[in-house]
Amino acid sequence: MFGGTGFLGRQVAKDLVAAGHDVLVMARHPPRTTIGYRFRAVDVLQVRATELAAILADERPGTVINATGGKWGLAGRGLEASCVGATRAILTALASTSLVPRFVHLGSVLEYRLASPDMPGAAQRSPQSASEYDRFKLTATESVLSAATAGTVDAVVLRLANVTGPGVPPASLLGLVADCLVEAADRGGHACIELTALEARRDYVDVRDVSDAVLAATRVPSATVPIAIGRGESVSVRALVNMLIEISQVPATVHELPAPTPAAATEDWTQVDLRPARDLLGWTPRRTLPEAVRALWHDALKRDSGGSR
Repeated sequence: MFGGTGFLGRQVAKDLVAAGHDVLVMARHPPRTTIGYRFRAVDVLQVRATELAAILADERPGTVINATGGKWGLAGRGLEASCVGATRAILTALASTSLVPRFVHLGSVLEYRLASPDMPGAAQRSPQSASEYDRFKLTATESVLSAATAGTVDAVVLRLANVTGPGVPPASLLGLVADCLVEAADRGGHACIELTALEARRDYVDVRDVSDAVLAATRVPSATVPIAIGRGESVSVRALVNMLIEISQVPATVHELPAPTPAAATEDWTQVDLRPARDLLGWTPRRTLPEAVRALWHDALKRDSGGSR
């Protein structure tokens, strides 16, 4: 598994181990704990393709999960390397071996903003202009699908909606709000949280449900089109922030900065069509948003107290 030490990867690795799989995680930096899997420090952007191919040939994985492509704190070339460079390096290494593993690639529903209008729909998309992140994620997905056409991988592409729940990145919207609330709770004070306009409506899904979808993707026949993973609901981001504040029971005031343009405040929305995931993976989300947000909050408290709470 590549990218197994990030937000998504940690949950997937944990669940793969719990399901009885022999798991090898390859990433640049070791995690605090390996929770039952093997770890190998490998930077796919720096290692020679022949060396990575030799590692893969020696391990002979039946399944490769690609959870690379994080965006937090990255832009420009760094973001492109994370989203595109890492995926292409893995595919290049695999192509030079005799392996044809199941390749589960984690993409983004934001790629649909760039998809052709006649592409089979698995998510509704807003008319808002695509970002560089959207473009890079689409390029990575196209690389995976090209490799599948060439016969070097047996691919299943999952396009993820916004993912939340325990372990959410601190730089994400809900991660930022949670950290502000934890800080206020520690000092017994009032949280003052400044955010950009919260007019967007997005499809949010629990990271544990996403992990269930990844495990399902390791078992089913390959899919010819990407499969969107979400809850099938377009939820107000403002309502989600208020939900987190209510669950935390920390007094808080949210100050919203104006949107850059009127369109930016009203056109940012996503909503997943769950039918392809049900039909092709046998998967549907099981956790409610309150369950996801409550787990996020308890995890934030646990991290803040070093696990003592």
